Amino acid sequence: MNLNDLLQLGASMIQNNSDDATTGLDTDTISSALSNILGGENGELDLAGLVERFAGGGLGDLVQSWLGEGENAPVDPEAVESVLGSEKVQAFAQELGLSTESARQALADALPALVDKATPAGSDMLSNLLDQVGGVEGALGMLGKMFGRG
Repeated sequence: MNLNDLLQLGASMIQNNSDDATTGLDTDTISSALSNILGGENGELDLAGLVERFAGGGLGDLVQSWLGEGENAPVDPEAVESVLGSEKVQAFAQELGLSTESARQALADALPALVDKATPAGSDMLSNLLDQVGGVEGALGMLGKMFGRG
């Protein structure tokens, strides 16, 4: 799945979530807003940075469920703001004309699926992510440190 497909997936999830404030939003506008807050320096999804921020924020178990197969654990909207930063969440909210609360919820609805779909088993993105943390052993070591085993 390429970046545009991922952003459109996230936009669709946000547009179709339970918050009436996001229902009428244009998916291209949502995709652009997602790209602005989740993008890296080169305009690509900074998946490794995102995963690292969540893991560093004490949410390694969530990230592991998003990267692994099976059910994606939900993330608390306040945790999203804590990990991404208030400034980014407020910028996202402003770009879409949403309240901060709606923006946090929208991101909480979209992020698990975005990370999950970006890292299917055997994908280049998952391989690249693993390469950035030192392969499977590095990922396990990182997770071990998060859980006090390293």
